[in-house]
Amino acid sequence: MKRWNRRLLAFLAIMGPGIITANADNDATGIAAYSIVGAHYGYSLLWALVLVTISLAVTQEIGARTGAVSGKGLAALIRENYGLRITFLAMIALLVANQATTISEFAGVAASLELFHVPRLFGVPAVAVLVWYVVIRGNYKNVERIFLVFSALYVAYVITAIVVHPPWIEVLHQTVVPSFSLDSDYILAFVAMVGTTITPWGQFFIQAYVVDKGVTPTEYPYTRIDVLVGSVVTDVIAFFIIVATAATLFVNGVEINDASDAAQALAPLAGPLAQYLFGAGLLNASVLGACIVPLTTAYALTEAFGWEAGVNTSFRDAPWFNGIYTLVVGLGAVVVLLPNLPLVPVIQSANIVNGVLLPVVLILAARLADSPAIMGRYRNGPVLRIIVWLTVVATILLTALLLLTSVVLPAVGINLGS
Repeated sequence: MKRWNRRLLAFLAIMGPGIITANADNDATGIAAYSIVGAHYGYSLLWALVLVTISLAVTQEIGARTGAVSGKGLAALIRENYGLRITFLAMIALLVANQATTISEFAGVAASLELFHVPRLFGVPAVAVLVWYVVIRGNYKNVERIFLVFSALYVAYVITAIVVHPPWIEVLHQTVVPSFSLDSDYILAFVAMVGTTITPWGQFFIQAYVVDKGVTPTEYPYTRIDVLVGSVVTDVIAFFIIVATAATLFVNGVEINDASDAAQALAPLAGPLAQYLFGAGLLNASVLGACIVPLTTAYALTEAFGWEAGVNTSFRDAPWFNGIYTLVVGLGAVVVLLPNLPLVPVIQSANIVNGVLLPVVLILAARLADSPAIMGRYRNGPVLRIIVWLTVVATILLTALLLLTSVVLPAVGINLGS
């Protein structure tokens, strides 16, 4: 019993990077993607979440393991092993994608607060200041505890799904029986669901966060559990979001464009409790995303160019790290306050840049995790290597499908049966 108590205490001390990173993938864009999947296609894409969970767990695990063994973030290892040119191009793409994603997080903050009758002109600046203060003025342990509290609050979506009383037998059936359609909108929804869960910034963040926490190879087995638990939990939340919207909006033929539409549409169909629970979940996800995505940008850029970094640092110790975080948060909040801002194109552009960048990031991460010089005996084993490269190939195919259906075919006036 004492042995198990010691292991539990050790896990609780190490817990954080995997759960926080995976849950942050369910940000404002993720909630929107899952809501649209449920509202437009019912339960028919639930089966894909099983595959997504496996891929998320594998990609996050290699990032966390590489960070623990090398003691360096992904951006730093890319610079050391692939040169400044590739590093510079990767950082520019990541900066653009992360800034657009941060804007979408604050758009989620604005939309969710307006559900509670809080004007965005007041709510968005207040949240931006809170987000900035938590990370810049907090120390690592306190910041991590706050992130874990945000991660726990995703339970709002579980409660929402239970409140609307879905047909659980049908839900479970479509979770295990695959179905597919060549309709272009269906393909886009499928790709968006995958792309919002496995992200380039997620790969950079998990590795940098493990390094910042000081996880060593000896302690890594507990971090691996943390990563696996986080991957399962985040997709369980996605499952309940899809179920909640499918059981209410899909069966009533209600189409939506984003997560706030879903929350508003739930009120007349499932009562105000469902609306406010869904809205509270969106606010929680948006605030967590608004903290994590800019933090990823700060980690990656400072690692890439060898500047001092870390949540425990001050402006004097790490001016670039703290300055980049401040700039990304501030710009994201200011842009959302601009009148008549077309947020949908902003979010779509972020998804496209992320879609193009993700296969490149995964290839680099997989090669680094497979390097004997970097990883030694902790390099990928044969089975894991196969799973990793199957994930990379699948991601490349999905990216090609995304660009084909959202850019190439529309440009020549072709629509796949929509």
